[in-house]
Parts: sequence; C-alpha cells; structure tokens
Amino acid sequence: MLHSKKPNRVVIKIGSSSLTSLHGEVSRKKLEKLVDQVVALKDEGMEVVLVSSGAVAAGYRKLGFIERPSSLPEKQAAASIGQGLLMESYSELFLSHGYVASQILITRTDFSNENRYYNMSNTINVLLERGIIPIVNENDTVTVDRLKFGDNDTLSAKVAALINADQLMILSDIDGLYTDNPSTNPDAKMLEHVTEITESIEAAAGDSGSAVGTGGMKSKIDAVKISMASGISTFLGKADIPDILIDAVNGNAHGTYFENKPESANLDRKRQWIAFNSGPEGKIIIHKKAKEALLEGSKSLYSGDVKEVKGKFENGAVVKIGDDSGEEIGVGVVNYSTEQLQEGTDGKKKAIIDREAFVCYFDFCIPASL
Repeated sequence: MLHSKKPNRVVIKIGSSSLTSLHGEVSRKKLEKLVDQVVALKDEGMEVVLVSSGAVAAGYRKLGFIERPSSLPEKQAAASIGQGLLMESYSELFLSHGYVASQILITRTDFSNENRYYNMSNTINVLLERGIIPIVNENDTVTVDRLKFGDNDTLSAKVAALINADQLMILSDIDGLYTDNPSTNPDAKMLEHVTEITESIEAAAGDSGSAVGTGGMKSKIDAVKISMASGISTFLGKADIPDILIDAVNGNAHGTYFENKPESANLDRKRQWIAFNSGPEGKIIIHKKAKEALLEGSKSLYSGDVKEVKGKFENGAVVKIGDDSGEEIGVGVVNYSTEQLQEGTDGKKKAIIDREAFVCYFDFCIPASL
C-alpha cells in the first residue's frame, strides 16, 4: 500500500467523457456510479470536493447542436444549460443518500485576486466542516478564453492546494501515465508510482484524449506539478473501473500514483498563491551573480541586482524574474512599483523582493505557463 494512512480530505476531478453518454447528454448511469463511490467515502468520514466537467457536453444538444460547438458564445450558452442539468442530477442523487451538495463556479480571476483566493478557501472549508459536498466547475458561461483555466485538471489541482487536501484524484478515460503513447506504441508500460516529473515523462505526455473533453495527458501532468509542489499526493485513473475511488484512497487502484519523495520541500499556502495563481504583472531581469545567490537561497533581491525592469506594476504585485540570457527562473512579490524601481530606491536597505516571497521554478517543477 502506497499511503501510510487514508486521506481525510480528497478532491476528485471527473472528466466530461466520464459523465456523458455517446449522444453527449448527461448519463444517469455514470452519475449514479460516481455518486455511490463518493457516498462511500463520505460514509467513512472523509471530506470530499468534486470538480466536475461536463457542463458544455451536457448542454449543447439542448441548444439543437448535433456536435459540440466550437465558438465561445455557443460553448457558453451550452454551459449555461448544462451546468443546471448537472447540478440538478447531482443534488437529487446525493440527497437520496442523505448528503447535500453545493455549487461553486470559479473563474481564473478568483484565484489571481489574493483576497478572493482566501475567501474561496474559507467558504469551501465551512462547507466541508458542515458535511456538504462542494461541486466545483469553471464558470464557462462568463469566462473569456484568455482567462480560462483551459481544463478542469488544472482547476482541480488548484482547488486541492487551496484547501490543503490530502489527495487529488483525476478520473478520465485515461487509465494512467505510460512511458509512451500506448495507442501507437504496444510496448509502452504504465508507471504505477512516480516521485518526480522528469523530462522523459513530459515528453511522453501527449495531447490525446476524448473528443468530448478538453484535457489530454499534458494538462494532467501540469496539474500533477501543482499538487506535488503543494505536497499533495495525486492519483490518475480511469473513471469506468469499478470502485476506482475506493481503491484509490486505499492505495491499491489500477492507475498511476504521484507522490513526492520524503525529502522534498513543499510550498506553503502564501507561496502556492504566488506560484500558481497570482498572474504575474511584469518582469525583472537580474544579473548572473544575483541569480546564483537567489537560487542558492542565500539572499533576497536588491536594487543593485536588477539589470532591467519590464512592464508596469505597483508595489505588492507579483512579477516574473529572469536572467540576461532570457531564462525565467521564478516569480516573486515586489516591494516597489515600476516607477520606483526605474527612479532608484535611494540606497534603501529594503529588498526589492524578499527571499521568502520568491518561488523558484527549479525548486518546484512549476509549469511556467500558469
């Protein structure tokens, strides 16, 4: 068994193809199987958050489309119908077992604003403490492409970090991480346990996935990076395997377990927000010696370390930090605005970026795109 004890707080991500029928509508049978497993976890005393895809897939046929729409307005219209259908089904099924479900619709800006980030955490914690099952989805009806998470794999990892979950379970039509694409390479082998996201793993992660969903293996690996950096174990498995959730929390499910090495460092809550959710507003280019000292963790960043300032930002903003070769090395909270940095800090001893407000990409395999 992989885990020394069962997780108490779990986040479950379920993909669109795992919830809908071949006709693109919500499958009552699939929902019942999922709900029965979640209820079994709840009956054992676990706190469960469900990150559910399927709103667009569930709603587009009600709009008269034969195939999933491609334009943003059509997708948003489909989501406005499908989200209601999903919640109606979830609520009815959970109530039949004596549990109450709640709906939480999230946009990327809810994470990028620090106050809203902590408010979300407080709300979900109250729901969990009261025995409620929060059902989370991206608010597809109002979200524009440039502010989208892209898929619920990323959203589920961010939610898991937000509430300090013990385990994230990503369920889809993919049964695990392979050494290569199993559909094209018959010799590809599934990896049961992973403690580090290597270059070979990233290379093996293709974009294959269901036509119904939006997330392929690459998006799942990016999600795993977030959860691992936050000290959260992750399981990737196939949704239609009987009792997959029950087996996953017991550490003996068919799929891939991702878990940090015992000596690995984890991001605290503040640095999780800086790394994954803040949305950098500018960039600071630093000298080579400053980069070396910063990566060694021996100092903060001061005015003499800065070679160039890019973008317009205020005091307290999160900015990217790069070197003069063009390589990005991390992100941090800046103590001065663009104008103050360009004018000079008048020899003040206050750091431009404090060491504890800096997150290095090399310390925690963070997707630089997030």
